[in-house]
Amino acid sequence: MMHSTVVDKQTISSIYQPIIATTHKGIQGHAMLIGGSYGKMGSICLSSKAAIKFGCGLVTAFIPKCGYDIVQIAVPEVMVLTDDQDSCISKIHFDIVPDAIGIGPGLGQDIATQQGLYKFLKYNSIPLIIDADALNILALHSDWLSLLPPKTIITPHLKELERLIGKWNSEAELFEKTIAFSKKHQLIVVMKGAPTYIVYGELVYQNTTGNAALATAGSGDVLTGVITSLLAQSYEPINAALLGVYLHGLTADIAFPETGYQSFIASDIISYLGKAYLSLSQ
Repeated sequence: MMHSTVVDKQTISSIYQPIIATTHKGIQGHAMLIGGSYGKMGSICLSSKAAIKFGCGLVTAFIPKCGYDIVQIAVPEVMVLTDDQDSCISKIHFDIVPDAIGIGPGLGQDIATQQGLYKFLKYNSIPLIIDADALNILALHSDWLSLLPPKTIITPHLKELERLIGKWNSEAELFEKTIAFSKKHQLIVVMKGAPTYIVYGELVYQNTTGNAALATAGSGDVLTGVITSLLAQSYEPINAALLGVYLHGLTADIAFPETGYQSFIASDIISYLGKAYLSLSQ
């Protein structure tokens, strides 16, 4: 039987770093979210808004040109850099030095995007979280996994995880394969599901927050923004994953009496982040 550590309020209270009174935006971390493609700009709006809402001092979205007006209008607090291409990401280049990067939401799997991701991974050394289509591209090119910095966080749902590690026949085999994959590539694996597990080598953590309301489009994009924000605020990668997953789930628990399961959407996660944070200090 696999042993897992339960992540509850007590665990999270020992990880959480309250904001100091004299802080300013320049020392609250700078997160970058890379993603979006034609018809999927909502993803990067959600993830970049979640990153700024989660306490990051500065957030930059790196997107295809077609999304420029969309992101500037939807999330005025976020800065925007654009790719040379209009409808997809092709060449990821920027002069700023963010503290953490989240890549994948709404990215698509265009051939130009695959090549752009490869070149980016080859030269990047900034702490990283990988989600969605960036994971699907890695599943197509498994040799690129060796390019990821140690302690990179990946956030697959079970179908994305299957593309990375292959099929399994039992829960025991699922964890066995995920642990082996985490150890081989020195990755932190956030196995999104009910419940969500976080796997880091032999260590397995079981999250205790969240409910069926989170089964909605964009929920994962918000989680990517949340964890990227915490990484940028200098949380250790494993702690960023644990705290991010816990608070992301907690928003649905807090909202439930008001929204029920059906009417809760991804942007509601962002709306309830403040109440989730406040509950930690109660």
